[in-house]
Amino acid sequence: MKIRIDINIKVGRIVKYFVISDLFFLAGWGFIEPVFSVFIIQKVVGATLLTVGIAAAIYWILKSVLEIPIANFLDTTPGEKDDFTALVGGLFLAALAAFSFSWIHEVWQLYAVQVVHAIAFAFYVPAWSAIFSRHLDKERISFDWSLDSTVGGVAAGIAGLFSGLIAQELGYTAVFVAAGILSMIAALILITAPDLVFPKPTHTEVVIKDHMPSASEI
Repeated sequence: MKIRIDINIKVGRIVKYFVISDLFFLAGWGFIEPVFSVFIIQKVVGATLLTVGIAAAIYWILKSVLEIPIANFLDTTPGEKDDFTALVGGLFLAALAAFSFSWIHEVWQLYAVQVVHAIAFAFYVPAWSAIFSRHLDKERISFDWSLDSTVGGVAAGIAGLFSGLIAQELGYTAVFVAAGILSMIAALILITAPDLVFPKPTHTEVVIKDHMPSASEI
């Protein structure tokens, strides 16, 4: 099944789909971030403010350490198949991490999920950046990057506005489930987009190569 998204924004087709995917993904994690520290203190047995700091350190340090070798591998592998696989895999792994937060009761479980969280974003960030940067509109590079930043920022901001209310009225599980679902939607948008990254083969032999969006793709 292929899904076409037609929104009248004058950017390349690939940029358009990536921005829409980012909207859902960053909105999902925008639900988590404002309440995450409070969740740890209230719901994780034996957690302290030090636990919050360690959980943050695990995520940021591991993500940062893994990003460079992953990015190097993606850069040295021809074509975009590896980038796209890493991107979609990172999104689904991020969804798993979001869902897993709702099952946490002990400190070690929190740390374990933070490891999954870090690995997911370590794949997502360089893979997303690699494909997006290759397909930027030639005369609108600043606009394309700013569009994604703006859409993602607004989505995360709106999600953050309502995350406390959702956690208060429905519980933390609802927040994590919403984040997981939105992360999966972000992945499915890219998977179901028709011929998103790879051009159709012009002969019987399948050819996968980098390409810029043509006028017909915009």
